[in-house]
Parts: sequence; structure tokens; C-alpha cells
Amino acid sequence: MKRDRQETEQRLLIATGQVLARDGFRKVGVNSIAKQAGVDKVLIYRYFDGLDGLVKRYAAQGDFWPGIDELLGEELIGNKAQAFRSYPLPEQVARVFENYIDAIRSRPLTLEILAWEMVERNELTAHLETIRENLGQQLISLIDPGELSDPELFAGVTALMSASIHYLATRARHIRIYNGINLREEAGWDQIKRALRHLALSSI
Repeated sequence: MKRDRQETEQRLLIATGQVLARDGFRKVGVNSIAKQAGVDKVLIYRYFDGLDGLVKRYAAQGDFWPGIDELLGEELIGNKAQAFRSYPLPEQVARVFENYIDAIRSRPLTLEILAWEMVERNELTAHLETIRENLGQQLISLIDPGELSDPELFAGVTALMSASIHYLATRARHIRIYNGINLREEAGWDQIKRALRHLALSSI
């Protein structure tokens, strides 16, 4: 019985992402998700306390946003946080954003939802924002406060870096070339990584 519930919950979580990506936030509802999952909508209320709880669970799962370990780097072994702190702050930032590019590009469903988020704002997008902001705070907590000589500058630079990644990655779904850079080829993204690394090393 427990396994049946787990399987049903997983089907509903998968269906949530599919409906969000296909229809956008405005059309998401218990009926559309239940139909996509092939289950009775009453199970959404039974297992998740309704649409609100289902979307919160979906946004929190690792398949939607990359986790801390993924952003710190697979090459770090043992205590990843301690190993990460051994790098100078600019190098920490450069590595996180290089890994973030790979992580976000490997999540086409997340990119579809990010694209919808740019044009729609409601309680569902707020849940996704909360998860994203919490992830950012977890990363910042790994940084020695003594290394942040100008916290406002740091916040501004990293906001520009993350926003540019989101924009270019979502644009790459429909266009190939942006400012002469091929967004459909690894060489193009390597060029963007080099630029972000330069920005991190020169401004933080």
C-alpha cells in the first residue's frame, strides 16, 4: 500500500511539471494534473493537501532545481563544503556558476517553467521563487562573511550572472545565435562560462 502511494505521488509530481511546462501557471489545476497523471483528483488532496502542497513538493524536489552538491562540483570529495571553502571567494563563485550552467541546461522542463515564470506571476511562481532563494542562501552560508568586503556588490554581480544564465538558457530553446554566440553548441556555452569566470574573478 505504501509503495502504491509513493508511485502515485511520483506520477503526480511528474504530471505537475509536464502541465506547468505545457500550459503555463494560469492553467494549472487539480483537474489538469490528475488527468495528466491518470489518477483521481481526490488523491491530490489526500496526499498533498491540495494543489498548493503539490506544487511546493514539486518545487522542492532535486529534479527541478540543482542541489548544493551538484553546484559545488562532483570533483569535490569528502566534506564538500569544507573543500569548497578552501578556494578563494572569486573562484568559489566562478565554479558555482559554471556548474549551474550545466545543471540548468540539463533540465529542459525547468527551462520551460522558467520561461513561463517571466510572463506570469501568482502563488505557484512564488513557491518556485522561495525554493530558488533558499538555495541561494544555502550557497551564501558556505562563504566566510569576512571575505565579503562589499555584500551589496556581491549580490548585484551574482544576480546579473544568474539572470543572464536563465535568460540565455531559456532563449536557447528557440534561437540558435545570440550576439554571435551559438547557444546550441558546447563551444558557445564554454565561451559564456569563460565570460562569467572573468566577471567573477575581476569584480568579486
